Amino acid sequence: MPLGFDQIQSAVAFLADRLGGLPPTVGVVLGSGLGGFADQLEGAVRVPYATIPHFPVSTVEGHRGQMVAGSVNGRAVLCMQGRVHGYEGYDPTGVVFPARVLIRAGVRTMVLTNAAGGIHEDWQPGDLMVITDHINLTGRSPLTGPNDVRLGPRFPDMSHVYPAELQEVAHRAAKGMGLTLRSGVYLGLNGPQYETPAEIRMARTLGADAVGMSTVHEAIACSHLGVPVLGISCITNLAAGISKVALSHTEVKDVANAVESRFVGLLRDICPALPQR
Repeated sequence: MPLGFDQIQSAVAFLADRLGGLPPTVGVVLGSGLGGFADQLEGAVRVPYATIPHFPVSTVEGHRGQMVAGSVNGRAVLCMQGRVHGYEGYDPTGVVFPARVLIRAGVRTMVLTNAAGGIHEDWQPGDLMVITDHINLTGRSPLTGPNDVRLGPRFPDMSHVYPAELQEVAHRAAKGMGLTLRSGVYLGLNGPQYETPAEIRMARTLGADAVGMSTVHEAIACSHLGVPVLGISCITNLAAGISKVALSHTEVKDVANAVESRFVGLLRDICPALPQR
C-alpha cells in the first residue's frame, strides 16, 4: 500500500491518542548509537513503531525503534529513537514516512542526527559536525511520483534546507559546553556496504565533508513540508582510504556510545533554544 497522506494522518491520530499533552514543536531523529537523548526526556511516553499504523520498523542494531514524547526544559519534543533506511528494503516514501508523521503531528523544527564517516584526514572519530548542506547520491527521491499538495509543492526549492540560524543555535550551545563543533556538507549514499576509497575521493572532489547512508531523504521531505532542518553528524570513523583499519558497524556503535554523553548534553541545550515557529 502506498504510504500517502491518509496513512500519515492515520498514524498521527494514533499518536495523538497515545501521547496526549502538549503538541510537540521540535522533532528529533536519532541515528545509530545515539538514542540516549530520548532516555532523558522529562515525562517521557514511549510508543513502539510496530504498534503505530503503517509505520516502518527498523531492523538495524543500534536503532531501538520507538517514538518517545517528552520535554526538555519545558520544550515539547517528539523523538524517534532509531530510523529506517533504504538499504533495509524501504523505498524513499517509507523512509520519510516517520518524518512526515512528526511534522503533521505538530513539529515545526526538525533535528536530524546520524553517524557518518569523516572525509578529512585531520578529523577524529567522535567529532561532531553541523550539516551546512547535503549531496544526495542515492539516485532516488521521496518526492518521485504524483505530488500531493497537502505535503508540499511539485518543485520545492532546496536552497535553504539547513538554515543558518539553526546552525548558529548549535554552535552557541557547543561553545557554552566548551565543545568544538565542526561544519560541513553531508553526502548520502544507499549502502549498506561502506564506500570504496575511490568513492571517498569522488566525495571529497564533490565538496563533501562526511558520508553516510541516511538523512538526505528525510531532509528533502521536511523541506517539501516547509519545515527547517538542523542536521548533526557524529563522525564515528574515518572513511575508506583514510582509515587504517577495516570499517565496521561495531566501530560506529562503539564511537557513538563513547561520545553519547556529550551528544546528549548538546541536544539538551539546543532543543529549548531553537526558534519558536
